[in-house]
Amino acid sequence: MENTNLHFKTNYSASNKIEPFYKGGKVQISKDENFIFCTCGSRVNILEISTGKIVHSIEQDDQEDITSFALSYDDEILVTASRALLLKQWDWKQAQCTRSWRAIHTIPIASMTFDPTSTLLATGGCDGTIKLWDIIKQYCTHNLKGSSGVVHLVHFHPDMSLLQLFSSSADCGIRLWDLRSSLCLCVLQSHFSAVTSLAFTASGDTMVSSGRDKICTVWDLKTRTATRTVPVYEAVEGVALLPEDQDLSQIGVQNHDLHFITAGSKGVLRVWEASTSRCVYTQTLPSATPPAGKEGGEPHDGDEPRSLTYLLTMGASHRVAAVTAEHNITLYQLPALSTQQQFVGYNDEILDVKFLGKNDSHIVVATNSCQLKVFELLTNSCQILYGHTDTVLSLDVFKKGLLFASCAKDKSVRVWRMDGDSGQVVCVAQGSSHANSVGCITSSRMKESFLVSGSQDCTVKVWDLPDNITTNMGDLVGLSARATEKAHDKDINSVAVSPNDKLLASGSQDRTAKLWSLGAPGTPWAPGAGPALLGVFRGHKRGIWAVCFSPVDQVLASSSADGTAKLWSLQDYSCLKTFEGHDASVLKLVFVSRGTQLLTSGSDGLVKLWTIKTNECVKTLDAHQDKVWGLHASRQDHKMVTGSADSTITIWDDVTEVEQAEEQAKQEDQILKQQELSNLLHEKKYLKALGLAISLDQPHTVLNVIRAIRQSEDSRDLLERTLLKLRLDQKESLLRYCAVWNTNARSCQDAQAVLQVLLTHLAPEELLQYQGARGHLEGLIPYTERHMQRIGRLLQSSMFIDYMWQKMRVTGSSSIMGPDEEMDTSAVKDSTPLFVIDKETHGGSEHNLKEDDDDEEEDDDDDLEDEELADEESVTKKAPANGRQVTNGTSNGGHHAGSEESSDDEGDNDGEEKDDKEAEEEEEQNLSTKTTKGVTLHPRVQILTS
Repeated sequence: MENTNLHFKTNYSASNKIEPFYKGGKVQISKDENFIFCTCGSRVNILEISTGKIVHSIEQDDQEDITSFALSYDDEILVTASRALLLKQWDWKQAQCTRSWRAIHTIPIASMTFDPTSTLLATGGCDGTIKLWDIIKQYCTHNLKGSSGVVHLVHFHPDMSLLQLFSSSADCGIRLWDLRSSLCLCVLQSHFSAVTSLAFTASGDTMVSSGRDKICTVWDLKTRTATRTVPVYEAVEGVALLPEDQDLSQIGVQNHDLHFITAGSKGVLRVWEASTSRCVYTQTLPSATPPAGKEGGEPHDGDEPRSLTYLLTMGASHRVAAVTAEHNITLYQLPALSTQQQFVGYNDEILDVKFLGKNDSHIVVATNSCQLKVFELLTNSCQILYGHTDTVLSLDVFKKGLLFASCAKDKSVRVWRMDGDSGQVVCVAQGSSHANSVGCITSSRMKESFLVSGSQDCTVKVWDLPDNITTNMGDLVGLSARATEKAHDKDINSVAVSPNDKLLASGSQDRTAKLWSLGAPGTPWAPGAGPALLGVFRGHKRGIWAVCFSPVDQVLASSSADGTAKLWSLQDYSCLKTFEGHDASVLKLVFVSRGTQLLTSGSDGLVKLWTIKTNECVKTLDAHQDKVWGLHASRQDHKMVTGSADSTITIWDDVTEVEQAEEQAKQEDQILKQQELSNLLHEKKYLKALGLAISLDQPHTVLNVIRAIRQSEDSRDLLERTLLKLRLDQKESLLRYCAVWNTNARSCQDAQAVLQVLLTHLAPEELLQYQGARGHLEGLIPYTERHMQRIGRLLQSSMFIDYMWQKMRVTGSSSIMGPDEEMDTSAVKDSTPLFVIDKETHGGSEHNLKEDDDDEEEDDDDDLEDEELADEESVTKKAPANGRQVTNGTSNGGHHAGSEESSDDEGDNDGEEKDDKEAEEEEEQNLSTKTTKGVTLHPRVQILTS
């Protein structure tokens, strides 16, 4: 009964994307603290903090990298500087460039900032000059020279009444500029390395500067002297002052003296008391096992991947934002500096991805780094997990979704547990006994009892998990391998456990997949025993990247670098089906739709959906630009996630039912409209019927409406009135339909009737404005010429038949006439004439038509004479003039009598034959001079010509 309700999937739609938005450079937070602005190559991406999604992306037209940008204090104006030495002003909410101008700098701009009034913009260049721009009046106000080297820092004094600007360059000094006189008032010397940031008190009397020389300096701006130098023992990249009116005792602030936070190469935030130069608080981060060779040693500056590069304050919400060297942006909440949100700006290459959580609310991602990243799908907020010391290669999640395992190049496997309420993830177990990188891992399917790992050392290991693994909150549990088996001759790329935990499958670079017996679940193995080999699957031409058991059938699926995926029987290890469609290696595959369909991902960046029964590729999904290493389906089978080497993670929703509902609704709507169209035609409401048929995009229905109009009374005027009332888009569609109708002889007359109305009442300029009008009109010309040639040939043929008909009548009449009879040259009478002459187009025949009307009274007499003539032809020939019978016999009397009559009437017959010749020549002349214009063929003649 379950299979009867099974519906095959037909399509997936991308519902969410986690893609790179920050690759280094400046970061700025809007004044309302709702958006984060950051550079990413030639773009400035605007991230909404509440959702973690990119809401706007400002991109340079010239594709030049952005070297710096600045957002005004009122959050209205964004100005960017690129390597092309152009400054561009943007309305960032509409993503429109409102103004651009050439920067006077000779080499690219390194730093930019707005003043508190959002009217002045300061730019510091790599050429050692500083320029100030009036954004409102749009001109350069100052050109400050005197700095040596790159001006990497510019900052306005918070009190704009002083009109002062601070800058720092490669000479490590802090210059104070007076904007009234454009002179340098002084150079503050304290640092021996680059000055990285400046922070001012609310009054503007005190300033704190930080540098990479591992010190922070407190300055009295009234006396322009250094009042305190604080050694911080790390290269400081950012400094921020703590508010004085807030209780910050949780981070060691016990008085209202000046305190500040530093962020630097150690990757932690530290709070310092300026008056005593004492560190009162140091942030603690999750511990990580140090890399080999660095135990107990002090890391060098820049070696720590967690080192911080920017520190920003968010005063309204009492938060602090820190940017790491790995392009992560973390928001900390005061007063405890607790982590509130974390955004990953750049994921690097995605190696694996899996759904996580009770309702698949999270995903865990293995990137080209030693950290694991857990994303909350609702907000895109990320939790970074530290533990592995080398690149994480593979992941697998247990059945309930709260426990997952990872393996890495550091030869270890780890087990992680997620708290179902808080979403926090901790490492609960670790094992390490492989001799080389661990490239794949899989977990037990029925309950959390064991792991299986495959390594580049060509072995598979089975790891037993303790019973309390799901509840353990203490220290790490050490895992030991229950069994080790030499499985393949080359690297093992994939391992999978069957749904009943009895079988194990492994796929290797040696082009084979193998099936192993794990025994009954929970049954201990004998000492030294391991998985037992059951069979080998051979058939792939290159290395195998992934293996997967079907959830319902006794089959195994495998994908290979030969571009194919195969299904294998677990009974006789034969290949059942081969799926070909990828242009490159097939890297991952999973079963969906209760084992009746298959999802595959490849090196070509494509994801394909296959129906196993028909071997048909139902859908190809293209959302990645590089290898798709990660592919996983949710437990409810309504979503899937893909991760690619292009650093993009895509969440896909199954939209099969939605599309089917839309299609059904569309069909019902079509039926209703068809019924409405029939009713309109029946009621002769042609205008509405024509508009409805065009909206349905049914050219044949439109043609039927046109024909119905042409068959009605006063069709010409009605067609004209109806077509001219159509909308512009409807006329465009009608012109497109006419181009198609005109290619068929059956519908060309209707097309020409519509074209006559359009070309008569619409100006050529208006017609050419229609979409595709030029192409449609060019297509009409050759077919119209062909129709005219065909009609011309038809009329010529009809005139020839008319001529032959007249000749037949003349010849037939003269052969049976007596000497005293006159030939009747009147036309044969019928209910319809052979030809109908159009009076409007054939003015020369008006006289003939008038004669026909005059002779209308003689029709009855002519009909009577024709009947008598027919009676005479049906009997043996008689001589009507003298009453003598003429026979065809050979008697001498008959022949003699005929001869006598011929000799008596010889003179009269000669005269009649001469008159007949003259009449025939005159008839031929009349026929040759007749015009074909305005002639309509009799139906019988049409049959003859066809």
